[in-house]
Amino acid sequence: MTKITMTVNGKSVSGEVEGRTLLVDFLRNDLRLTGTHVGCDTSQCGACTVHVDGNAVKSCSILAAEADGADVSTIESQANADGSLSTIQAAFQEHHGLQCGYCTPGMVMAAADLLKNNAKPTEAEVRHHLEGNICRCTGYHNIVKAIMAASGQDVSQLAAE
Repeated sequence: MTKITMTVNGKSVSGEVEGRTLLVDFLRNDLRLTGTHVGCDTSQCGACTVHVDGNAVKSCSILAAEADGADVSTIESQANADGSLSTIQAAFQEHHGLQCGYCTPGMVMAAADLLKNNAKPTEAEVRHHLEGNICRCTGYHNIVKAIMAASGQDVSQLAAE
C-alpha cells in the first residue's frame, strides 16, 4: 500500500492505495466523488475526464499514486460557490447538450479545459477538442452548441445536423 495526499476540489485528502489503483477508482471508491464516470477503462471514451494540475486527464489512464501531491478537480467542483450551475453546465442544460447524461461530466470537464485555453473557439476547434470524448446519444451537435454558447458566442446560426 502507498500513502498518497492530493488536493481534490480545493480540499486536502489522503489515503492508502495499492500501486495498481487508478485515479478514477480512488476518486469514486475512496472519496465517494461519483460524478466522474467509468465508461470504458481504456481511455477511449472520456467519461472519466478530470483536471490534474490544470490539465484535462482521463482518470482511468493515470494511477492514483501518480497524482500524489497534485491538484485534482472533478465535475463536483464545476458548480458555482452557491451551488448553482456554472456557465458551462447551464449552457449544456439550455442547449440540450446531454441526453442520458453518462458522458456529460467528462464533456463538461473537457469543455472547461478548452475554454480555459481558448475563450472563443470555432465550431471546428470545439469538435477537434472533443475527439477523445464519446457520446452515444446526442450526435454532438448540441454539445458543440452548448460549449460555444458558454463561450459567449451566438449559436443561433449553427447549422443543424
